[in-house]
Amino acid sequence: MQTADFDYDLPKKFIAQRPASPRDSSKLLVYERATGAIRHKKFSDLPDLLEPGDVLVLNESKVIPARLATVEGREVFLAKKIPPDPPLQGGGAEEIWECLVRGGKHFQVGDKFKISKSFTGEVLEILPDGERVIRFNSRHFQKDLAKYGATPLPPYIEQTAKKVPQYQTVYAKRTGSVAAPTAGLHFTPRIFQKLKAKKIQIEKVTLHVGLGTFAPVKVDQIEKHPMHAEFFTLPESVASRLNTAKKAGRRIIAVGSTSCRVLESCVNPKGVLKAQTGETDIFIFPGKKFKFIDALLTNFHLPKSTLIMLVAALVGREKVLELYELAKRKNYRFFSFGDATLLL
Repeated sequence: MQTADFDYDLPKKFIAQRPASPRDSSKLLVYERATGAIRHKKFSDLPDLLEPGDVLVLNESKVIPARLATVEGREVFLAKKIPPDPPLQGGGAEEIWECLVRGGKHFQVGDKFKISKSFTGEVLEILPDGERVIRFNSRHFQKDLAKYGATPLPPYIEQTAKKVPQYQTVYAKRTGSVAAPTAGLHFTPRIFQKLKAKKIQIEKVTLHVGLGTFAPVKVDQIEKHPMHAEFFTLPESVASRLNTAKKAGRRIIAVGSTSCRVLESCVNPKGVLKAQTGETDIFIFPGKKFKFIDALLTNFHLPKSTLIMLVAALVGREKVLELYELAKRKNYRFFSFGDATLLL
């Protein structure tokens, strides 16, 4: 398939610059695949749109303040942590990351820089795509990151605040993402209370969102696009409960493309999940069959992105573009801080 097949026009006015307040007041476009019915709701209506016994699968990864400014006036963006081999005993005083840099000529192999007097970095390697492998030295890396790092907002969000707490789900727990699993940004404690009362089962997995999820597709044929690998965890207890629910015929609804990719990475040919921890570079696009999820809750995605391709795999390419045109006519807001779709 051609990348151009997933393009659409989106005037800037539709790109959300701030989240809805409260979060669950965002719009929700509901599309039922079996009947073709379309409804326009609020996200706060979600519990009423689901049936008792439905299962929502959320990604509880937490966004790190991945943007770092050097004292030399340049910028480093943490993209993916590289585990030490062999593992450091006692935690160690250094971490190695694949990073994007601004001002590449100043980040050659062997170059050193400072974030602060006690928080420094050294370029170890330049990767083929231009990313740098950087070793950071810090007595307390996570504390220094929290102190000196900034929220890694997407480039289409024109905010200058260093910390943006809204770019984090209310249930984020496991630190590691460099971008938010944005479908979850709409949830509030009030929503979870209503879901519990409706007897909706909630399960949580982890996928640390990397730049690969949002990397532009630069090839003409989508099948040739290389996906970056991202770390994930599907716990044994969660896999067991999901398998039980699936066997009972209950709907499995992935909250976001990240949760979807975890489940579809861990399902065997017989449709049974196997608990795993590792990396996945699964790329889901039209022609690929979903083996475990039944429905998807997600945001409106960028043109020609792997995310809109995943949605098209579920509802069809023409239908997703049709829904996006309808969303524009109804003044839905797009992308990370935008509105949501429930694809049943």
